[in-house]
Amino acid sequence: MNLYDTMYGRLPNLVIGFHGCDESTFEKVLNQKQMLHSSTNSYDWLGNGMYFWEQNLERAWQWAKESKSVEKPAVLGAVIDLGYCLNLLDSHYLQILKNEYVLLKQDIQIAGLPLPKNKGEDKTGNAMLRNLDCAVIEHLHTSRKEANYLPFDSVRGVFWEGDSIYPNTEIKEKNHIQICVRNPNCIKGFFAPRGFVESW
Repeated sequence: MNLYDTMYGRLPNLVIGFHGCDESTFEKVLNQKQMLHSSTNSYDWLGNGMYFWEQNLERAWQWAKESKSVEKPAVLGAVIDLGYCLNLLDSHYLQILKNEYVLLKQDIQIAGLPLPKNKGEDKTGNAMLRNLDCAVIEHLHTSRKEANYLPFDSVRGVFWEGDSIYPNTEIKEKNHIQICVRNPNCIKGFFAPRGFVESW
């Protein structure tokens, strides 16, 4: 870990995250005290881990309602300490990931394998299956482990997604910050999001 990581690699505040899921997952985590399972798909946008929409309850509900894998939509809230974060809103970590792509490409070429691709575009041209991004991020995690570097507890990224909210703008309907928690100890607690008290 370099000086930058020591000074700025840890985000100092707790964040609220929301996880869209099936009601059965909600019940297992909240009422049966089971840990949320990490996603290990080759197309995960930020690599393998537990996914949350940062401060975005509505987007979590949208995802749960639109997902073909969800029978009864539910949303789980979590209080998260991002810890040592691969923060892709920080130029320092973007450069690290840019360099890692070159290293992954070299390893893939040596192995004689095809480089993964992001694919499955939605109607606005956004790739929905992030196989390349996942491979680069997971390659970084593996490289750091092999070098005995401090592992990242979480990954955080911003995504511009969906239709423009009005003509001639880059502001999209589904813009969001996504968090991928790798270290389960970063989750300080789960909760059921409650309704707004309108009488206040």
